[in-house]
Amino acid sequence: MQELLPQAYLIGLIVLLGAAAAVVGRQILRVRRDELALARLGGNAGRDGDRPGDASGLYELASVQLRKRLYGQAADNLKLALKRADAEQAPNEARALIENALGFALAAQNKYPVAVRHYRAALRAKADYPVALNNLAFALEKQQKAEEAEELYRQVLALDAGNRTASKRLKRLERRRGQDNRAA
Repeated sequence: MQELLPQAYLIGLIVLLGAAAAVVGRQILRVRRDELALARLGGNAGRDGDRPGDASGLYELASVQLRKRLYGQAADNLKLALKRADAEQAPNEARALIENALGFALAAQNKYPVAVRHYRAALRAKADYPVALNNLAFALEKQQKAEEAEELYRQVLALDAGNRTASKRLKRLERRRGQDNRAA
C-alpha cells in the first residue's frame, strides 16, 4: 500500500507532463505552419509586387494574418483581394468569403459600422451564409441594435439548427431583454 502511493504520484506526474508537452508541441507546430505560410506568401512584404497576384492568394495571406492577429495588414490585403476578385470575375461564394473576412478584420479593430457594411455585402453575394449572419449579428450587438441581432441569430438557427454560437448569443440577448423588462 505504501509503495503504490509514490508510484501513482509518478505516473500522474508523467501523464501530466506528457499532456503539457503535447499541447505545447501542437502550438509550436501551428505557429510554425503560419510562419511558413507567411514566408511563402510574402506576408512581410510592403510593396504590392511582393504580394500574391490573385485574389485567392491574397485571401490565403490575409487568413494567416488574421490567425496571427495582424488585423490591419489583413484588412489591406482583403481590400486588394476584393479588387482582384472583381477583375477576375470571381464567383459569388469567393466574394462572400473575402467580404466576411474583411468585416471580421475591421470588427477586430472595433470598426463595427464599416464591418457591418462588409458583412451585408457578403450576404448579398451569398444569402445563406451562417458565418456572415453570425458576424453581422455580433457587430450589431456591439452597436446596441439588439433586436436586429436577435432576428439575425434566429435566421442563423433556421439555416443551421445546431449552431452553438447563434444559440448561445440569442439566449444571452433574450435574458438581457428579460432583465431590462423587469427593471422597467
